[in-house]
Amino acid sequence: MPFLQFLLNPTRFNLFYNTFGGNSQISVATEKIFLRNFWGNHQRMTLSSSETSVDSKSCLSKLAPLQAVLFDVDGTLCDSDPLHHYAFRQMLQEIKFNGGVPITEEFFIENIAGKHNVEIASRLFPDDVQQGLKFIEDKEAMFRRLVPQQLTPINGLYKLKKWIEDRGLKRAAVTNAPRLNAELMISTLGLSDFFEAVIIGDDCEHAKPHPEPYLNALEVLKVSKDHTVIFEDSVSGIKAGVAAGIPVVGLTTRNPEHLLMEAEPTLLIKDYEDPKLWAALEELDKKGGVETAAN
Repeated sequence: MPFLQFLLNPTRFNLFYNTFGGNSQISVATEKIFLRNFWGNHQRMTLSSSETSVDSKSCLSKLAPLQAVLFDVDGTLCDSDPLHHYAFRQMLQEIKFNGGVPITEEFFIENIAGKHNVEIASRLFPDDVQQGLKFIEDKEAMFRRLVPQQLTPINGLYKLKKWIEDRGLKRAAVTNAPRLNAELMISTLGLSDFFEAVIIGDDCEHAKPHPEPYLNALEVLKVSKDHTVIFEDSVSGIKAGVAAGIPVVGLTTRNPEHLLMEAEPTLLIKDYEDPKLWAALEELDKKGGVETAAN
């Protein structure tokens, strides 16, 4: 029986889990086996992204001259959701959440992915949010243990990074992740010197889906929303960008495409190698290009 099918069955997962003690001491090698098999071949059925825009080639042209690019972190710079899902699944089962039945991917998407930790705590522990926040602190520590060896960049990220650097654009990371998580992921990806600012939801009065984090980024970089583009992978993040009045390019990293489209991104792409993205960037260059830092 394929290992993926084995783990998708809650009873068999419990057997696997309990074999390793039901605690946070599962070896890195074992974690890699789980993540590789559980996520590696797991493809979500969505609408064709080619059907999401009538004229995707010119959708970013109005931003010319482009001044800045803003990125979410989880799921946008890196494919981190499998690590979050793994940590939540293991630790929630350890405390017998939902009767000890492992959380599903659908539960993770609906209640956890892209959301601020306070909201997650309220959803998971509605009767004791403080307990929920303490649980999430412990979960984040486990996540950070997984990051150095298992975090992977979104396909084409460094190609887009070079395009941005070659044009001297301003850039910031804007995330609901805790600062320790965000800085570790950015460092692991080799992007610490790439970003001029890192805006954290915890440092704002309101986190995403409120527009405040993105509005703060505009203020820090001293750029106009009319000449800035956002890259996001979650419904919450896309809503925040749209509410800030900034065009958003959505990525279908892990979240269902039809849900992302409901948040009304300007363009939806598979990853940073998507031909639709590069056609739009080429057209943007033609329409007026970018406003470099020197200008």
